[in-house]
Amino acid sequence: MKTELNYINLSYQTHSQKEYHIPLSYQLFGKDLFTAPVILINHALTGNSNVSGEKGWWKQLVGKNQIVDTDQYTVLCFNIPGNGYDDFLIEDYEDFTPLDIAAIFLKGLEALHIKNLYAIIGGSLGGGIAWEMLSKQPDLAEIFIPIACDYRTHDWLHAQCLVQKFLLNDKEEPLQKARIHAMLCYRTPQSLNDRFQNQYNQDKQRLESEDWLVYHGNALNERFSLKSYKLMNHLLMNINVVEEALENIQARMHMISVDTDLFFPASEIRMCFENLKEKNKDVSYHEIQSIHGHDAFLMEYQQLNNIIKNIL
Repeated sequence: MKTELNYINLSYQTHSQKEYHIPLSYQLFGKDLFTAPVILINHALTGNSNVSGEKGWWKQLVGKNQIVDTDQYTVLCFNIPGNGYDDFLIEDYEDFTPLDIAAIFLKGLEALHIKNLYAIIGGSLGGGIAWEMLSKQPDLAEIFIPIACDYRTHDWLHAQCLVQKFLLNDKEEPLQKARIHAMLCYRTPQSLNDRFQNQYNQDKQRLESEDWLVYHGNALNERFSLKSYKLMNHLLMNINVVEEALENIQARMHMISVDTDLFFPASEIRMCFENLKEKNKDVSYHEIQSIHGHDAFLMEYQQLNNIIKNIL
């Protein structure tokens, strides 16, 4: 299995007319290129290209004898430029939009001589970028599986990203504070209440739930950079595919939501599905049932596997 980090050097002009040299990094898993159908997986906000293997963030879904079987497919995952996994950072993050990232990924596919994909799978921000890719190249993939995401950032999500932006611009522990706030959006009241039940940690003199939040804030601060988080939050804040462009997408679309998602509510995703179905698009809708909210797409693997095995 090829898991080393590879690079494609690109010159790119953003839609804000800024010139950048982009060392686009990626990883390949499974079969050699051009020997099997290619599945592109777009990672989420704090994710990266390491989608499978021992430390793969989606190893319960992608790997040998998994639903996305690396014995059957070539799996490709790009790093969103500036996510820091490859040590490349972007200072002026507002130069970029999700449409720019989509265009860069399409340039990456072109450089790899990949003209068509069997499937694109994207969760959360990665799914939003996939929507942008297909709006630019409607015939790119046979199958599109957007998970816990929509084709645009709606007002509620935009507002949460705005709070994140304020916290990330704070001078004292900005990344930790932003992550703690984000965890309360990724999960639900029931998820936290059921798990912690007001248990108090006598040694640390605080609630177990508070300790859990502080842990996640500190853990992300140790593995992620402030510049990267600012960029990713900015991208999440600005997913904006023109609705008319959705009608041109030729892929079979299988939209997956989470019934308790506070970031990308199931009702919004269902509305997108119904609108596309009315226009006679080849689209289906699936809903993960979970108390855990948005993060359920990284937790409810049995449900996700059951859905995807009937699609691929």
